[in-house]
Amino acid sequence: METSSTTSSAARGILTALGGGSGIDMAALASDLAAAQFAGRIDRLTARSDKLEAQISAASNLKSMLLSLASSLGDRIRVGDLSRQPSLDNAAVAGASLSGTRQPSGTFSLEVTQLARSQTLASQAFAAPTTLTGSGTLTLRFGAVSGGAFTADTARDPVDITIAAGATLSDVAAAINGADAGVSAYVAQTVDGAQLVLKGAEGAANGFVLEATEDSGDPGLSAIAWSPGSATGSLLGTAQDAALKIDGLSVTSPTNRLVDAIPGVTLDLKATNTGAPTTVRFANPEEAITGAMRDLTAALNEIAAELKTATDPKTGELARDSGARSLLRQFSALAGTVVLPNMAEDKTRTLSDLGLKTQRDGSFALDTERLAKSLADDPEGVAGMFTTGLFGIYATIDGISRSASTAGDPGSLGGSLSRYNQQLLDIADDQADIAEKQEALRARLTTRFAASDSRIAASQSTLAFLKNQIAAWNASSNQ
Repeated sequence: METSSTTSSAARGILTALGGGSGIDMAALASDLAAAQFAGRIDRLTARSDKLEAQISAASNLKSMLLSLASSLGDRIRVGDLSRQPSLDNAAVAGASLSGTRQPSGTFSLEVTQLARSQTLASQAFAAPTTLTGSGTLTLRFGAVSGGAFTADTARDPVDITIAAGATLSDVAAAINGADAGVSAYVAQTVDGAQLVLKGAEGAANGFVLEATEDSGDPGLSAIAWSPGSATGSLLGTAQDAALKIDGLSVTSPTNRLVDAIPGVTLDLKATNTGAPTTVRFANPEEAITGAMRDLTAALNEIAAELKTATDPKTGELARDSGARSLLRQFSALAGTVVLPNMAEDKTRTLSDLGLKTQRDGSFALDTERLAKSLADDPEGVAGMFTTGLFGIYATIDGISRSASTAGDPGSLGGSLSRYNQQLLDIADDQADIAEKQEALRARLTTRFAASDSRIAASQSTLAFLKNQIAAWNASSNQ
């Protein structure tokens, strides 16, 4: 404790004594000399750090703009008004959407005379869902139920469901569901009691009968069985196909969803309209497509302007950046890039076919006459450009954005950002190392100067003594 106090006192003594003998501020001198020793390196690191931060900001901004464009374009396409979306004059009859197989056009007449339906059975009433049913095997056989007859579908195998001893009505429903045979089951608590309800899939061919083979020592399972004309249970609904007319031609479907019955359209039937056909028609997307192309051109110009500034050979932060140069090349070739490779060469397959053209200064312009011609000559091809699939405008812009964001690619903006950030971390480490070395040098100089100042103080004391002594001698001689 005494040693520590002595050391602290000595340190304070050095600090207060600095400059005491020489009259020079030795502490400030030590600090200034240490700072001067490393000033050049610190300035270089600071300048490099500032440059890297500017490069990171410029690259991040470009990457963000690309991502924003891709996201906005995807959202715009998903609105659906850039393609010939179907609609019905009587929307209560069916819902309509594009199937994606082709771009439809024209109008179609639709008359729904019958909706597809599934077979529904209800067992006789039991006292409760926990009532024991007996054990054995239930067998589902599939086919068509018509009137009082069942015609088995020999192409489909029957499904056997084992019912264990002690099973309740709820257990039977669970066993049927567990068989995953295309028939669902649940227990309904009705005014008559608990009833087992079975529902099959839609379509006339998905009718079924339920047979029971009882265990002789645990009977009762046959009370759940059903076939046409049986007294055990009731048929609540017969399986049937949907029936409709498209442009007066009869069509049937096992389900209420029809894909490409109208080319390029998925219909979801909801109600019948016998004797009152409705019309399926398609919106004209030309105005929406023209507006979308104007917006796309403006957005591309914003990015192109930022990219031009960032890559300026004299003032650009990314003038020598490989990722920025790669993006610049992609933008220069964008208008002529084939974005629908599956289309014939005389069809709409590039952005230039939609009127996008590149100017001498690297900016973009929209040739509305070229766009109008493509809309008139190849409306299906134009609409095909505006999808969120593997090809098209969105896939192209999104691909550029993803490529620019790839951190593992040294030739992309993402790779540049990874490199710049790592260099910034290295500079921070170097700055911390220099700060430690500067402080160590300042401490050594402080100690060294303290010793020098002490010697100067001692010399000055001796000099003062000698001066006083000489003065005393002179005074004695004069008396």
